[in-house]
Amino acid sequence: MTGVLLLTRSEADNQRLAGKLDQLNVRTQGMPLLHIEPQLETPSQRQLLLNIDLYQAVIVVSPVAARLGLERLEDYWPQMPVGIDWFAVGRSTAEVLQTAGLTVQVPDQGQDSEAVLALPRWQALLQPGDLKVLIWRGTGGREHLAEQLRVQGAQVDYLELYRRCAAQDLPARLAEASAAGARGLLVLSVQALEYWRHAAAENWSEQAGWRCWVPSQRVAERAAELGCKDIIVCNGADDSAVIEAVMAHPLT
Repeated sequence: MTGVLLLTRSEADNQRLAGKLDQLNVRTQGMPLLHIEPQLETPSQRQLLLNIDLYQAVIVVSPVAARLGLERLEDYWPQMPVGIDWFAVGRSTAEVLQTAGLTVQVPDQGQDSEAVLALPRWQALLQPGDLKVLIWRGTGGREHLAEQLRVQGAQVDYLELYRRCAAQDLPARLAEASAAGARGLLVLSVQALEYWRHAAAENWSEQAGWRCWVPSQRVAERAAELGCKDIIVCNGADDSAVIEAVMAHPLT
């Protein structure tokens, strides 16, 4: 019998991915490492949404940011504002925005900040020298994206829609999963990786030997620093990229 792959995203994302992997005979168990807590809207955030038509570009970094941002946007804009270029980090994020009727630019290859910034549309947007960009994100993260745009003369603001907390009872749940045959783990951010390491505690020497699938070289490097011994880098964080990597490097 093959080992169990722990899926560590939100419950909804885990269930969707588990259904696809189950069809490929991959044993999985859902275990979110992060709890997503929507942020209360502040007056300054409200103003960002009211003035969203003053921005030439909006970058959305995750499906959660897309869902929460669209919910708020509907409160102030019964019809979607026009004249904005929408960018998504990853196809799953793009799909949420497209469902709302938005035309979204997303890289064909790669699902990180560099891939988004490599999209040809930026050349025209940056040329006038007065570009205003709004990034929808959680608290912190994607600083590289903003830094690179600012270096090229853009004004960049953040709409922070949620914060990530460690899920409850992680140490006990990880120990139970290990006893039930967990031998691999999908971990899609440095923050989730840190929560896993902390929750593993005295069991880290064992769990560091699990195969872990990560979305980028940056997360892989941090995993190696923490002592992970079997790291697989996916070509992004969406379902198709994860499935491709899991099938190419199956648990035994």
